[in-house]
Parts: sequence; structure tokens; C-alpha cells
Amino acid sequence: MTPSTAAEQFRVIAEIGGDVAWVVDCATGLPTYISASIEQLLGYGYDDFHRCLADGGANGPLAALCAGLPRRLARLAGGDLSRLRVARQFDQPHRDGHSVPVEIISSVLTDAAGQPASLVGIVRDLGARREHEAGQRRFASMLNHEFRTPLSSIDGAIQRLEVTGVNADQPTRERYRRISKAVERLIGMLDEYLSPDRIEACDVRRPADRIDPRQLLDEGAQLARAAGRAVTVAPGDLPALLRCEPQGLRLALKVLMDNALQYGPATRPIELSGRRLDGGVELLVRDHGAGVPPEEAEHIFAKAYRGANAGARPGSGLGLYMARSVVEVHGGTLSVCNAGREGAIFRIWLPVRDVPGKDVA
Repeated sequence: MTPSTAAEQFRVIAEIGGDVAWVVDCATGLPTYISASIEQLLGYGYDDFHRCLADGGANGPLAALCAGLPRRLARLAGGDLSRLRVARQFDQPHRDGHSVPVEIISSVLTDAAGQPASLVGIVRDLGARREHEAGQRRFASMLNHEFRTPLSSIDGAIQRLEVTGVNADQPTRERYRRISKAVERLIGMLDEYLSPDRIEACDVRRPADRIDPRQLLDEGAQLARAAGRAVTVAPGDLPALLRCEPQGLRLALKVLMDNALQYGPATRPIELSGRRLDGGVELLVRDHGAGVPPEEAEHIFAKAYRGANAGARPGSGLGLYMARSVVEVHGGTLSVCNAGREGAIFRIWLPVRDVPGKDVA
């Protein structure tokens, strides 16, 4: 395929995707094409782009857009291929004076002899993306504030109760401590997941969208070992990769592991296993505790529900509710059954597509 044919195909693909495509001839350093939509995006057209590059790209309103192109073309012509692909983001002034956030991605097409022939690229409008990210940050900040305010009130109230209730009986003081720990845990979750720093960090790179399910089991086993408990892992014939939101499934598995650590006896190991089943994968967490009363098997996944055997153990009744919500978002199921007379088995089932094709996030 000749560079001109490749450039034409690139141009068509880019414009179908809604981007502004441009092509520069490496021999002359001048543009041979730029999408007409550049004028709608920035208020400038092909002639302005051509004039800026003809002047060396150092002056004028398109200086940032063309910055470094002549020098880069000279380096490529000299055999320096270290900058075959370049990506930049900046705010480009529009002809009417306002700024447009853009991303410039360009790559070099070489001829049969391996020499640079054409420099092709796109101009992508980042306005919608930045607005979406800003909306996410505002929403997270709002949630942080709306949750933190009542939690702070509860925290202050329970501290006053602890101070003024020094003569209260032991069960009452224990309830105070449990409430205080629960508030601390919830505030810690706000700091971890809804703080401005956390949201900014999430914008740095695209999060992973798949994980080795055997890794999930291994991470669950590490939680048990960190708590000083014995654990066995039997990954079976699990596939190498599972399409998912890894952090979500880690949260779901952690909830099940916390549950097993609380209700399973310290003298018996927690059993983790996995296998392919019914067009998906099955992940099992088994403890050897008292099990789940049959009449509570479905209710334990309800919001704020705590089973009869929870007793004075710490907890909010939200863990299993969140775990099932995460699994169901992935198109899977989370259920529980008793293992004979010893313990409960929590089962995560997730669909797996083995047919090749386009991945849909």
C-alpha cells in the first residue's frame, strides 16, 4: 500500500469517528489536506493551516497547533525515527477568542524504502470529555459533602455520649464504640473513593477492564493469610482473562472473605475455588462455620440486613448488598447455600464470552 493510499484511508477512518484529519507532505513540510470541519472547531481553514506551516509554524494563531512540526519533519528526513508517533493536549485559541481544549495525535507513514513520506494526524475536541470529567468530580464532591456532613454530626454526638456516659453499663459503652468505629470506617471510605485527589488520580489513565480470575482467588487468599488464617485455593480450569471492572470484583470478593473470616472457625481453612460453568465462570468461597439459616438465604443480600447469627459482631449490613450489586452489574449472580452441616458456600457466577469479536465496555 502506498503512503498516499494509507493516508486517504486514515483520513476517512478519522472523519467517520468525528475527528479532524490532516496530512502533511514530509518532502515539502506543507499540508496537503485538512478536514473542512477544522473551521467549525477552531474558526480557521486549510489556507490558514498552510500559511502557518509555510512560515515555519512559529507565529500566528495556529502556532500551538503547528508547534514543532517543521523541526520534527527535518529530523524524520534525517533518519531520526524516535518521534514516529506524538500525542499532545493543550488549549487552542479559536478565531473568535475563546479557548478550545484539543488533543493532537500524529504518526508518520513511510515509503517502500522506509523513508518518511507523509505525516498524518487528528485534531480531537476534548471539550465534551473535560466537561464530563468535571461533572464527575462535581458529583463526587457533592456526594462526599452530603455523606460527610451527617457522619460528622454522628461522630460528634457519639463522642459526647462517650464523654458524658462514663457511668453507663458495659453493653451501652460497647454500642458507643461500635457506632464510632462504623463512622470512622465510612469516613475512611469517603477519603478513599470520593476525595478530590482520588478522582483526579482516576482521570490519569484508563482503568483496567479485565483480570485473571485466578489472580482474584489468590488475592482473596492473601486476605486470609494476612489475618492469620489457613486457606486453600483450587482455581480449576478458569480462563486466563475475565472481562470486568477489576476493582469492583475485588470489593465483592473482599466482602465474602471478610464474611468467612468472621463466621468461620479459626481452626478450619477457608476454601477458595473456581471453574468454568454454564458459559461463564464460578468462584466459590466456603467457610466451615454455622452456615446460613435457610429462611435467611435470600434476605442476607438485602440492604442493611443482618442475620440472626450476626450477634454483636461489627457490621452495617451493607457488605453483601454491595457485593451482589457489583456482581449483577457484570451480568452475573451472587448466591449462598449451606455445605451440609458445616459452613456456607458463597457463589459468584459471571458470564464469559469465548467468541472473538469487539469488546463492549
